[in-house]
Amino acid sequence: MELIQNTPDLSAYLAADEVIDHDHPIVRDMAACLARQADDSYAYARLAFEFVRDTIPHSADSGDPRVTWRASDVLEQGTGICYAKAHALAALLRAEDIPTALCYQKLGEVHGLVAVRFNGAWHRQDPRGNKPGVNAQFSLDGEQLAFTPDPESNELDYPVLYAEPHPVVLGVLQAAPDRAYLWKTLPTAL
Repeated sequence: MELIQNTPDLSAYLAADEVIDHDHPIVRDMAACLARQADDSYAYARLAFEFVRDTIPHSADSGDPRVTWRASDVLEQGTGICYAKAHALAALLRAEDIPTALCYQKLGEVHGLVAVRFNGAWHRQDPRGNKPGVNAQFSLDGEQLAFTPDPESNELDYPVLYAEPHPVVLGVLQAAPDRAYLWKTLPTAL
């Protein structure tokens, strides 16, 4: 699958905004902590991915009712669904000048992940969090995502790489008072 940037301006994939708020002190502090442990950008990207994947539980797996959507809130509260975890990872990566896009899959509902740009190419990564049957790994040599869409079930990978969260995704996150409500309103397509 050819990944397609929704904007040709690569600097858009480094920008901070209300959601990917990598200028926030919580994000900056965590990025600095991770950067001290890394020898280069690739090692930093792997550390940031593993931090989000392994230390911020997916709220459905942990039973946490809170809904987070802003990267700094995900890091501060230590919880989020796939979209929120993707926002947190994007913020940590952009904080260290690694171009990062948001991307999506259509499974039963829309699933969120990121793509990082290294060596002139985009590489999708899924920080959702591992559990039995899910084994996502950071890789630039071939995707090791949490899920593989089943075309026979009308599942698919969306090829578009977004510089900001898709408005449908952001809208449902911001409108949800809790995860139970969010689960009833998750988008099934973009």
